[in-house]
Amino acid sequence: MPKTEEEKKRMTKIPYASAVGSLMYAMMCTRPDLCFAVGMVSRYQSNPGPDHWVAVKRILRYLKGTSDLALCYHGGSLRLVGYSDADGSADRDERKSTSGYAFLMGGAAITWCSKKQPCISLSTMEAEYVACTSAVQEAIWLRRFLKSLRILMMLL
Repeated sequence: MPKTEEEKKRMTKIPYASAVGSLMYAMMCTRPDLCFAVGMVSRYQSNPGPDHWVAVKRILRYLKGTSDLALCYHGGSLRLVGYSDADGSADRDERKSTSGYAFLMGGAAITWCSKKQPCISLSTMEAEYVACTSAVQEAIWLRRFLKSLRILMMLL
């Protein structure tokens, strides 16, 4: 958050929302590795401070340095593999954890998510359960979707 009125005025001239929106587009379409970082900077779109702009520029530099990364899907096994995790109340402002999951099929990610949990967890284990619940909901949806496409798979 801006600490002074001068900082606030200076931040209104910076294309923060536009840059974060562009990062979100890249994250949603092809770059699951950006999910957590973009989720963090997007929380401050209504009132970003200079530190948030520094973080956005760091993500943009990371993108420039990793432009050769791509999602590569390989034929063969249609094994659906899912992962979930939570950070355990790392948000100092609201004490809410961040959940994340990723599902891979054919050797690459087909869906991914990173978001702030809607509740305050009293333990790391509780935060992990909340994260796992989101992942299981996505797994159920994916399984039904793939079944409707008549895609046979192994669920792992």
